Amino acid sequence: MKEGGFVVEILTSTKDEQPKTSNKVAVFMHAILEFAKEDNDRVTFSLKVGLAVLLVSLLILIQAPYQVFGTTIIWSILTVAIMFEYTVGATFHKGFNRALGSLFAGVLAIAVTELALMGGPVAEPFIIAISIFMIGTVTSFMKLWPTFVPYEYGFRVILFTYCLIIVSGYRMGNPIRTSIDRFYSIVIGAIVTLAVNTLVFPIWAGEQLHKELVNNFNSVADSLEECVKKYLADDGSYQPMFIKTLMDEFPDEPAYKKFRSTLNSSAKLESLALSAKWEPPHGRFRQAFYPWSEYVKVDTVLRYCAYKVMGLHGVLHSQIQAPYNIRGLFETEILEATSKAAELIRCLSQDICDMKQTQKCSLLKSAHSSTERLQRAIDTRLFNKDNNVEEDEMNYQSQRQSMSLVTFTSLLVEFVARLDHLVEAVNDLSKMAKFKGQSL
Repeated sequence: MKEGGFVVEILTSTKDEQPKTSNKVAVFMHAILEFAKEDNDRVTFSLKVGLAVLLVSLLILIQAPYQVFGTTIIWSILTVAIMFEYTVGATFHKGFNRALGSLFAGVLAIAVTELALMGGPVAEPFIIAISIFMIGTVTSFMKLWPTFVPYEYGFRVILFTYCLIIVSGYRMGNPIRTSIDRFYSIVIGAIVTLAVNTLVFPIWAGEQLHKELVNNFNSVADSLEECVKKYLADDGSYQPMFIKTLMDEFPDEPAYKKFRSTLNSSAKLESLALSAKWEPPHGRFRQAFYPWSEYVKVDTVLRYCAYKVMGLHGVLHSQIQAPYNIRGLFETEILEATSKAAELIRCLSQDICDMKQTQKCSLLKSAHSSTERLQRAIDTRLFNKDNNVEEDEMNYQSQRQSMSLVTFTSLLVEFVARLDHLVEAVNDLSKMAKFKGQSL
């Protein structure tokens, strides 16, 4: 436990406090309640799925519709269970894949069956078997093709629908009737799914994408301020050894969690943007062909800013640290640059949230001016050899340690420099989405 040592700490997970009881059922129920409280839409989604399945099941439970559809109505229940997704856009996307795949598989199964019948009873099973092998091979290969990745579910639908129709048709002797009945059942399930998901407390992917991007802006601004505040708040009374926590986790630092959530949100935002494209105009997003892809572009630029915050966090936990008195010499300039940058990011966040455009030139110029003052201060107080007072105060060791401060401020300056690209990206989004107000 000497200075400069290396210690590996295995930290326990920081989850919500569990109830103090040995009853596993109570603990499990508490976990369920906490999970539901995190997002009320989870409960709404579950109830809607139950409602949709119930409505389709009534076609079997009630005698009159059951006499019309028979056991093929089970395909409606299967369609609801498979097609019902969390958001409206994802449901429309999956519904399109299922409808197109089922239609294509049905037509193909009928064509192959007719061809097999022409071959006679001896060749018929061989033709069907070869066709099943070919369909399984082709669909499995094509769904791996990068261009067709969004339609991967459609290829799976083609595979199992084709196999079920052609095999059952071979045994039942009427593939055309089997295809039509099952297609009607699938259509009924799809209609019920879309109606319930769209009309009963809809969960819009576009709205979630919008909120997620706004939250990412706020997370970056908060994490920037928290990192800088912690860097400057250390009075030097505690100079710890280099601590490496398991899996590089810092459970006691909100800043770490915030910028990590932004860095890890790429796949989620891309998925929401893809789903949002399938949604009809709704709520505040009534523009046809709304530019959802621009949200992903803005988030990409924002992530580059988050990478700089991650660099600041790395310097904060580096083994070599600048002395506290040296950091204090630049506290005013560092706090000013941080404040101006965070203010600009929050202003951009508010504009996206309110879907409006405001002038950002003054804020951007102010942020750049603050970093210029910071750079001048660094050049004057650290590297100016004519300043004998400063030179006498700093020996070689402190100069070496002060390079950590230079790294920290350089990352902060680079962060502010990237705000130009961020403002430009938000500007493009506001124009394409036709935000209200004055142009940036």
